[in-house]
Amino acid sequence: MSSIRLVAVLVAAALVGGCSAGDDQSPEKPSTAKPIGSPTASASASVAGGPLAGKVIVLDPGHQLGNARFPREIDEPVDAGGFEKECNTTGTATNRGYPEATFVWQLAREVRRQLRRLGARVVLTRSTNSDAHWGPCVDERGRAGNPDRPGPTADVKLSLHADGLHDAGAHGFHVIRPGRLPGYTDDIAGASRVLALAVRDALVRARFQPSSYRGTRGLDVRTDLGTLNLSDVPVVLVELGNMRNAAEAAVMSSAAGRDRYARALVRGVRAYLAG
Repeated sequence: MSSIRLVAVLVAAALVGGCSAGDDQSPEKPSTAKPIGSPTASASASVAGGPLAGKVIVLDPGHQLGNARFPREIDEPVDAGGFEKECNTTGTATNRGYPEATFVWQLAREVRRQLRRLGARVVLTRSTNSDAHWGPCVDERGRAGNPDRPGPTADVKLSLHADGLHDAGAHGFHVIRPGRLPGYTDDIAGASRVLALAVRDALVRARFQPSSYRGTRGLDVRTDLGTLNLSDVPVVLVELGNMRNAAEAAVMSSAAGRDRYARALVRGVRAYLAG
């Protein structure tokens, strides 16, 4: 999940990706106000009586397309679980300019569609994919779906990302679960490990390759990510592949590839909830 600090370059790449075929973003008025992205959900779109009826899943499409336009806002430190980190980062992009923000937004919407067909209620941590908006910060993302937050309490939360390592040959996904951080994740670390295994196994069954450079057999453990540390429900952060790898970039950039990712993620969620 590399941060691209050359703002002008990333904005240009984001605009290319944002105009690509299949992008479902709507026109937005420029805004420099607070981050857009209060958790949103529509239970009416869920299928009544499906196998996931009554379940609530939070999907966190990492970053926001406009983050690069608001460096001061996204660099502001926020709580990340007993320490401070920057509010957010710009995310990465493919070599052809397809932004991580757009990839995970489009993927999250497809995952949501498939989960709703199974009866689940789905909450997104942001409601737009716009170069006029920024955030939300990692502390807000991390707390989305918690029992003490507005809206429904989640049964599970997935944070969706893609990596951007430039090293030749670097490829593959890795699923990050929270390590035990006393006072923060000690109550969800065990369940999150089970979730991470279910998601990893589903991605492998879908013929996605585990990372060649991060974690072990597609799994990693971290205690420095606010999105994980501040969650009070089982959570994982999935780096779905390396956007700088041409083969993986092609999969991420296609509707068929995103459907394949989505089906794997939904299978992982179902396997976890069935356990």
